[in-house]
Order: sequence, then C-alpha cells, then structure tokens
Amino acid sequence: MTDAPEIASLPLRLEIWRPAGPGPYPVALLLHGCGGLQPMMARYARALQGAGAAAVVIDSFAHRGIGRTAAQLTVCTGLRLHGHERAQDLRQALDWLETQAWVDPARITAAGWSHGGWTIMDALALAGDDPAPGGPAERLAAVLLVYPYCGPPALTRSRGWGRLAPAVTAVVCGKDRVVGSRAPLRALQRLQADGVPVATHLFEDATHSFDDDAASDPRTRYRADLEARVADLLVGMAGGSAGRLPAQGRE
Repeated sequence: MTDAPEIASLPLRLEIWRPAGPGPYPVALLLHGCGGLQPMMARYARALQGAGAAAVVIDSFAHRGIGRTAAQLTVCTGLRLHGHERAQDLRQALDWLETQAWVDPARITAAGWSHGGWTIMDALALAGDDPAPGGPAERLAAVLLVYPYCGPPALTRSRGWGRLAPAVTAVVCGKDRVVGSRAPLRALQRLQADGVPVATHLFEDATHSFDDDAASDPRTRYRADLEARVADLLVGMAGGSAGRLPAQGRE
C-alpha cells in the first residue's frame, strides 16, 4: 500500500488507491460534490484501501479546467455541468476499469456525494432507457448515495432506472439546507417502488456535507462520527457479500 495515489489520465483524471498484491480486488468509484475534490475523498479512499478494496477517485473538473472558485460559482449554482452531462465521466471510468487486471468485475461500487450522487443516479436513469444491454452502468453491483441532489432537473424520480437494479444505500440528512431531504427520499421511494433494493439511512441531526471538514458553506457542520459511519457503509458495500444490505434506520 502507499500513502499517495497512482494517477491515470484518460484524459479524465483518476486517483487510484490500491491494496498490496496483484488483486483482483473489489473497487469503489468515488465521485466528489459540486465544489470539487476535498480532503475527505482521500480519507474514504484510504479506508477502502486499508480494508482490502481499491478506490478510484474521479476528478470531474481537472480535464474541464474548472477550479475551486469556478466550481462554486457555476457548478454548485446549477449553471454548468448537470448530472446527465457528468455521467459520461462515470461511463468512461467504468470502461477503463474493464481493462485493468487488478479489478474484480463482479464487485464494482459507485459512491457519490451531493452532485456526485446526482451524477450516478442520472447515469443509471439514462442507461435504464437504453434498449441495448451491456452498457457500462450495468457493471455496477452497488451504489452509495450520500446527501444526493435529486431536485430539478435530476432524472431518477421521473424516469426511474428501467431494468437496472444495483443494491443502493443512501444517506439523507434531516438538517440539509442545500439539497433537502424531501426530494432525495421521494426519488428513493420511486426506486423502491420499481423493485430496486434500497437501504436508506436518515441522519436526522446532520447537515449537508457533514463529512467535509474543509467545507466553506455556513449551512454545513462537520461530524467526524457520522463520517466514520459512512466510511463503514462504503467499506461494507465495496467488500461485502453480494445481496447483503445494511439495515434501514435512523441515525
């Protein structure tokens, strides 16, 4: 193992954190929020690496030339790069994983925070509409959504995911003043009604970005204890047995 990630450019920039040994390992693709890469992404990646899974952090901004300030002014305000547009990053990363001998293709997870959750959900909604089977999104065994944006123009609540039904674990925050809790819960209920296995964790006292100790938004409050719970969920999904979901509940 190493304390520094490997870097791959596709030209999409990927940070790869792998355990020791040749693999194959379970892999989790991590998609950051609208503000770009934050230190929390490396912490989650190291947690996966330490548990024997690989983490691939997708940087959606480097190849687009979007800096921190531009991200906050344009992506976070909805002026640029909606979820369905960013979905191509997830598809490209999944295609790249298919070429890597260290990847266990049966155990690929995608995890997204806020805008990253929107991206994963839109990618699955678009793939579910595609009549041709075998697309990249169908390689996902599980999905973790952490305070995902599900308001307009997100696609899941109106479209669902068609024939796709990866195991979903979602974290929704009771004091989220950025994306709220109502829209995510309604989107998740739509998926459950369609037969998607969904485990929802309602963190009633948590704000948006509760796991981001570098957040600049005054509506957020960092909670190291809840970050640890999300890390446990992520590690369990990425390296756990297929078909076994965390218990649904309030935290």
